[in-house]
Amino acid sequence: MPKVQNWQLGREMDYPFEQAAPSRQFAFVININRCLGCQTCTMACKSTWTFSKGQEYMWWTNVESKPYGGYPQWWDVKLLQKLAEADPQNPGWEGEPEPGANSTRPYGTYGGQTIFEAAKISNEPGQVLGHLPTDDEWRHPNIYEDTPPQSGQPAPGQFDQEGAQLPEHKTWFFYLARLCNHCSYPGCLAACPRKAIYKRPEDGIVLIDQEECRGYRKCVEACPYKKSMYRATTRVSEKCIACYPRIEGTDPQAEGVPLETRCMSACIGQIRLQGLVELNADGSWKHDPSNPLYYMVKVAKVALPLYPQFGTQPNGFYIPPRWAPRPYLRQMFGPGVDEAISKYRTPDRELLGVLQLFRRSNKIIFKYKLEKGPKVYEREVNGKQFELYDDTVIAYGKEGQELFRTKVEEPVVVRPEQYANSI
Repeated sequence: MPKVQNWQLGREMDYPFEQAAPSRQFAFVININRCLGCQTCTMACKSTWTFSKGQEYMWWTNVESKPYGGYPQWWDVKLLQKLAEADPQNPGWEGEPEPGANSTRPYGTYGGQTIFEAAKISNEPGQVLGHLPTDDEWRHPNIYEDTPPQSGQPAPGQFDQEGAQLPEHKTWFFYLARLCNHCSYPGCLAACPRKAIYKRPEDGIVLIDQEECRGYRKCVEACPYKKSMYRATTRVSEKCIACYPRIEGTDPQAEGVPLETRCMSACIGQIRLQGLVELNADGSWKHDPSNPLYYMVKVAKVALPLYPQFGTQPNGFYIPPRWAPRPYLRQMFGPGVDEAISKYRTPDRELLGVLQLFRRSNKIIFKYKLEKGPKVYEREVNGKQFELYDDTVIAYGKEGQELFRTKVEEPVVVRPEQYANSI
C-alpha cells in the first residue's frame, strides 16, 4: 500500500491510494456538553433525504446514548474488538503531543494498527478491516437511549450526591450526535471494488456514484462509523451527502450564500458549528487562526476527532463531555481529552468568544473577529482565575461580508413586576 500522512495519528500510514487532498475540506465541531438528545437534527435529515421506500432504516444523522447506545448496535465496540484481535500488542499513543497550531503530532503518535494496516495482518479478505452489521443491529436506532452504566448507581429511592459531582459522575451517559465524517482517508472509498465512491475536490465531501454502484455493500462493511447504508429497493448504497447544494450556495433558500446542512441548521441546542477549512497538499490544515473550526481544533485543541485510531482522519470533531470517565473518553477521542475538558471548563477570552458563534446563523462562517469589550466580572473556577469580558464576536462569510455579530454577555430582560406571573 502507498503511504499517506495522517496528522491525527502523528505519522504516515498505509492507504490503498496515493496522497491527495481537496482544496478545502468540509468539517464540523459538535459540543457534546450542550446536546439535549432531542433528535431534531435526526428528523430534519430524515424528512429531507431518507423518507422514501427502502430508506426506512436509514438514519444518515442520529443521536445515540453512550456508552450502551449505537446505530447500528455496537458499531464501534465490534470494530474495536477486531482491532484488538488483529493487533494484540498495540502500544497505543506514544510520545508527548507536539505544541503549536501547526503541529504534525498534536496528540502524540499512535503506535497501533489502523483499519487499513490491520487488514493486512488479519485473516479476513479485503483492504479494510471492518464488519457487516446484521439486520437485527439496524433495527433499533434509539436502543439504550438515556441508559447509564449500572455500576455506581444509587439505590432505588436514594440520590447519591457524590454521583452528580464534577469532574466525573458515578452515574453517567452522554448523547453522541453523529453523521458522516467525510473522512480524509475514507474506509468506504478504499473498499469499493467499483471505485464508485469519491471525494469532491472542491470541498472533500464523500459521495457515492449511484450509476457505478452495484450494491456489493463493501462500503457498509468498511466504514468504521457505519454511515454508508444499503438500499434494497434500488440495490445500491447511499450515504450522507453533506447537503452539498447548501454548502455550494445553490440551494433555492441559499440565495448564493453557503448554508449549513439541514441537521446543523435545525439544531435547537446550539451544539454545532460547521464550515470549510483550507488544506495543504498532505491533507493537513493550512494555518488559518481566524477560521473558527481551525481555532477550536488546532489552536485551542478543545475539539477532538472521533476514534482517530481507526486511521480515516475524520473531519468531524467533538468537545468531550465534562462528566464522563476519562478512560472511556480517551478511547473514543484520543489522548487530548484531559486538556480539551480543562480548557472548556475554564475557557480563555478567545475561546469564550468563539463558542458564541455556535448556531447563531444558518450561514457558514469562514472567518471571525473578536472586538474587545469591558470586563464583566472575575472569579476562581476549578482552581484557575476566570475573567469574563463583554466582547463582540463578528462572523464573516465566504466573500468577506459580515454575517452577524453577537455579544459574549447575553442581554437579560427583567419582566415588569405587574407581569411577573403573566403568560
